[in-house]
Amino acid sequence: MTYRVCLVCMGNICRSPMAEVVLRQTLADRGLGDRVIVESAGTGGWHVGDPMDERALEILAAHGYDGSTHRARQFTKDWFDRYDLVLAMDRDNLSNLRRLASAGVEVQLFRSFDPVAPEGAEVPDPYYGGREGFEEVLGLVEAASEGIAKHIADSLDESH
Repeated sequence: MTYRVCLVCMGNICRSPMAEVVLRQTLADRGLGDRVIVESAGTGGWHVGDPMDERALEILAAHGYDGSTHRARQFTKDWFDRYDLVLAMDRDNLSNLRRLASAGVEVQLFRSFDPVAPEGAEVPDPYYGGREGFEEVLGLVEAASEGIAKHIADSLDESH
């Protein structure tokens, strides 16, 4: 069985692609890389086809990650059937996704998998700030990725 997850922010050039790269690496480190497909998208279409924000790429590279192949995409209603798990970076995108979703489709906040994050915690949008915002996003993404990897591993174990 292949497990599929999609991480969603507003434009798919900062938070969700950073999370995609980090989660993919976290899963590979746990030996799950060949069993899980990790993708990302935005709820808006402004950046479709664009690479990741330069600042996001720089922060990822400084920490040993490679986001150079990313190209922004827009999440559409028919995508829900493709994924086992859809995670929003913040409450605005969570609301946007829930409006698109059919009844019974569950969408969660990305940070809900971080055991030390308060309930309803978000990954803030660093787009209009400086480098420090992208550093903060990376730390939050790394923390939640461990919990997401555990959740996926448990889901895959249950499917056997």
